[in-house]
Amino acid sequence: MRRRTFDMLATAGGAMLTIVLIVAGSLGLWATSWTNTNVHNQLAEQKIQFPTLTELAAAKNPPPGGFSEITPAMVPYLKPYAGQWMTTGAQAEVYADHFLGIHLQEIGGGLAYSQLSAKAMALPKGSAAYTAAESTVQTVFQGTTLRGLLLEAYGFWKFGQIALVGAIVCFVLAGIMLILTLVGVWHFSRTPKEVEFPKSLHHEEKVSAGV
Repeated sequence: MRRRTFDMLATAGGAMLTIVLIVAGSLGLWATSWTNTNVHNQLAEQKIQFPTLTELAAAKNPPPGGFSEITPAMVPYLKPYAGQWMTTGAQAEVYADHFLGIHLQEIGGGLAYSQLSAKAMALPKGSAAYTAAESTVQTVFQGTTLRGLLLEAYGFWKFGQIALVGAIVCFVLAGIMLILTLVGVWHFSRTPKEVEFPKSLHHEEKVSAGV
């Protein structure tokens, strides 16, 4: 095979791979933008605001069997977003796990919705204990539902962040392949037409030995 033919094939392959990587990176950027926009719009509609710095400063532990809106354990997680409206997946994850999650543990005494519901159903219907238990069940159900929706938004947003990383990697590889392709074009232009691709050392040894 002539060296120019090999250079031409290698350069064409590099050019095609460069185009594929650029297209893949562009699709990754589009996916990131589309995901972030949708998550932002859906969360913004919920009108959820993080506690302010003043509210966080007043955080205190709940009394035995009581309830506190903001506890000291929440502060390190909520403080970076103090007073902000929820619009990103990262905010949704913090609010779901370190605000709603803690409240659900307090309200339900560490029990899940299904466990609380089963306990309520075992009580005499119409009794004061049943009414109180059902109220707790409904509160935990609503909180668990909201927490699940927020975590779903977080997961969706996370896929967008992964797509962004993939896009950056594709563009970096495309840049490297573009440089290699240009080097191939330069080498192709400087290689004489009559030059053959170098034969193997084993073949040259056989020729020199007269085989």
